[in-house]
Amino acid sequence: MRKKQSIDKVFLTITAALALVGLFVFTSASFGLFARKGFSLQDLLFDQVVLGLFLGIIVATVVAFKFPLKLLQTNALYIFMGSILATLLVFAPVIGLEHGGAHRWIDLGFISFQPSELLKLGAIIYAAALLPLFKERIGALKYALMVAGGLLLFPAIVLLAEPDTGTFAVLFAAIVAMLLAAGMKIRHFMLIILVSVLAIGVLAMVRPYVGERILTFFDPSRDPQGASYQIQKSLLAIGSGGITGRGFGQSIQKFSSLPEPTGDSVFAVVGEEFGFLGGVTIIILFLLFAVRGIMIAQKAPGMFESLLAVGIVILIVSQSFANIAAMLGLIPLTGVPLVFVSHGGTALLFSFLEIGILLNISKSAKS
Repeated sequence: MRKKQSIDKVFLTITAALALVGLFVFTSASFGLFARKGFSLQDLLFDQVVLGLFLGIIVATVVAFKFPLKLLQTNALYIFMGSILATLLVFAPVIGLEHGGAHRWIDLGFISFQPSELLKLGAIIYAAALLPLFKERIGALKYALMVAGGLLLFPAIVLLAEPDTGTFAVLFAAIVAMLLAAGMKIRHFMLIILVSVLAIGVLAMVRPYVGERILTFFDPSRDPQGASYQIQKSLLAIGSGGITGRGFGQSIQKFSSLPEPTGDSVFAVVGEEFGFLGGVTIIILFLLFAVRGIMIAQKAPGMFESLLAVGIVILIVSQSFANIAAMLGLIPLTGVPLVFVSHGGTALLFSFLEIGILLNISKSAKS
């Protein structure tokens, strides 16, 4: 029996806590950029606070209370196709931006936009609409592989061409989690993981930077001024924080030696300034986010809404834990940002959009 109810206030509280902690940490990490040339405080504040936080909260509120989720289901294919086309624009002359050999942004004049955020959400929406059609057959290996391949083929081509291996890995985790939630057998899941590990090995041979990250993971001291530089500085920052940290704004590494202190290295700033306790606090908040998000998925009114919730939760949590684990040297560096914390107006905007969808789903929970 379904009943109309208010949004999940516990989930909203956890998300608000993550957003506030993220803004607090980001503000401190930004101090490290003040001493660096080419830094624009105005651009940073507009991108993160205006585009990401302020506009993101408005979008999340509208989606949570007003947007009919049925429109996502009926237009899922068009959303997915549109997100692929939008992502391909990163290769277009004039509007496509290149940074560090990667094509990941579109120049819209007044802002830069990272369409891979749209692609991730578009793929999740399409997967949530497609999988219920295979509800009775997804337990068979051929159908599981066929659906997984169909969902991931085009995103893989586009994202690996940019290249953006970390984003594809996060999307892969979310799609596989949705397949499991839809009824895929555990042994088939293990087979997909095995094939994926082999695929990573092949990718490491054809993409030298992937191979370098894997070698650096096994031996962080092998190239201290090159491939190992970031992980060494990250571990130095985290280790120097001790239990309680140096204090807000007191990180030493962010001012000169830590690469991307507001980007994918932001958790190292957390470790140095707020110590073990600060790092654990963020991890616990993401764990609570995951648990409450899965509870929303379990109580969702239909299979589409349930799978959509699973996909969004795993998308956000897997990316966040991949970032944290990489900074701790537990997995190879991924280059993915820490959700709600790292710099990126586009990423923050889409994170709030996804939160709005989850809150919308929670309104129609089954009793």
